[in-house]
Amino acid sequence: MASRRRVLGIVLAGGEGKRLMFLTADRAKPAVPFGGQYRLVDFVLSNLVNAGYLRLCVLTQYKSHSLDRHITTTWRMSTLLGNYITPVPAQQRLGPRWFTGSADAIFQSLNLVYDDEPDYVVVFGADHVYRMDPSQMVQAHIDSGAGVTVAGIRVPKSQASGFGIIETHDNGVDIKAFLEKPADPPTVPGDPDTCYASMGNYVFSTDVLIEALKVDSSDEGSVHDMGGDIIPMMTRLGAAKVYDFDQNEVPGSTVRDRGYWRDVGTLDSYHDAHMDLVSVHPIFNLYNRQWPILSHMGAWPPAKFVEGGEAHESIVGAGTIISGGLVDHSVVAFDVRVGHGAEVTDSVLLPGCSVGRGAIVRRAILDKGVVVPDGARIGVDLARDAELYTISEGGVAVLGKNTRAVL
Repeated sequence: MASRRRVLGIVLAGGEGKRLMFLTADRAKPAVPFGGQYRLVDFVLSNLVNAGYLRLCVLTQYKSHSLDRHITTTWRMSTLLGNYITPVPAQQRLGPRWFTGSADAIFQSLNLVYDDEPDYVVVFGADHVYRMDPSQMVQAHIDSGAGVTVAGIRVPKSQASGFGIIETHDNGVDIKAFLEKPADPPTVPGDPDTCYASMGNYVFSTDVLIEALKVDSSDEGSVHDMGGDIIPMMTRLGAAKVYDFDQNEVPGSTVRDRGYWRDVGTLDSYHDAHMDLVSVHPIFNLYNRQWPILSHMGAWPPAKFVEGGEAHESIVGAGTIISGGLVDHSVVAFDVRVGHGAEVTDSVLLPGCSVGRGAIVRRAILDKGVVVPDGARIGVDLARDAELYTISEGGVAVLGKNTRAVL
């Protein structure tokens, strides 16, 4: 058998997700449900598994119970072949302290790297919605001889100040600087209107990663962050290169959804990303069978529409019953009830929600177990809603887990 490069995957899943409150009030950000039947972490794990990387460590910390349970019950690999996906909580191996940053999380978990003895380590974030073939990025890293390769996605310069921006030398590959939300972001060579934004995905040569983490751990001025400290360090050493996400070819992708990537870090971006799913030709296509997004939601029966219940341009999960109500341009998860005469429009309903008879829900996010009683109105009068619920900057009403709406 021909020898192959050994790759270990480390997924950073300890994020608190403060900007997604109340969706993260009771769970880690990577555990937030998405798309009717998934969790955010399912997207990065699906990308890695589809690429053939089957030894993955998911570093967790903040309110991680539901995330740990989801990983252990859903993501089971073949032990016969030595494959595994395992959650790794903060273990205080280096003293009585929690992870102080993403780089510190890996440093405190270096036993995983020593035990696996990989040639390369892929370090990916856990809370973005996208498709990617990481093996192509790994091959680009190997071919270039870089110490670290950073995935960069092209974004308009007008929007770039909200991201970590990669400045390259004139060759467009070697990283010159790594800038956090710059006011005047540098552009891609030859393209004055576009910038490279960091996707938070990295490929390291193992010895380079270990050395960088050791140096960073002894730096008292560091906040021990991968993007804020490790990548700038590697850049100063001339060992960092960018991988252009536009080069990535995912099997089964369409012209419309090729290169899609969403940072769902705010309530508005979370809502917008759901709206990307529901058109006839969606901006992000969940139905690509050549590169599936994998998950498991339990043995729910099929969705049911009775008493004239309807759904238009929507996703409706298994076990949901729409009984004489209307769902339009919305994502409704599994085990939801929509009663007679109710209207759900431009909304996201997570599992276990109930919308009563004659109720109206517009431009809203309802977390798990939310009850909207008969005749209640959400999204109709934003001034009233602002007194009762959380309203995003974009005007989306958000009801937290197990909330009962006010009549």
